[in-house]
Amino acid sequence: MRITSSLAAALVALPAATYSAPAAADAGDALIGGAFGFAVGTLFGSATARPRYYYEPAPVYVAPPPPPPVVVYQASPHPWTPEWYAYCAKRYVSFDARSGTYLGYNGYRHMCQ
Repeated sequence: MRITSSLAAALVALPAATYSAPAAADAGDALIGGAFGFAVGTLFGSATARPRYYYEPAPVYVAPPPPPPVVVYQASPHPWTPEWYAYCAKRYVSFDARSGTYLGYNGYRHMCQ
């Protein structure tokens, strides 16, 4: 605790001890000091604020994906043929072979297409 308080007192007293009233300082010293400060600031600023260049990674070329398979839809067989009976019986559980219709969800009978 004692070291901290004496250190704080020294830090407060240091600027007061180094301050002296300007004694016949001419304007040339101020200009030289200002120019020196400007030069140091410019050098430091340009060294730390240079542009950061970003290089995009090189493009990677890959083979395009294969085309999707071509889906060929087969038309339903012609009505009243043996293939048509087999197709409709397989597709619709309620298929009636005598009338060629099936029972739809709406309760009506529809011709098998």
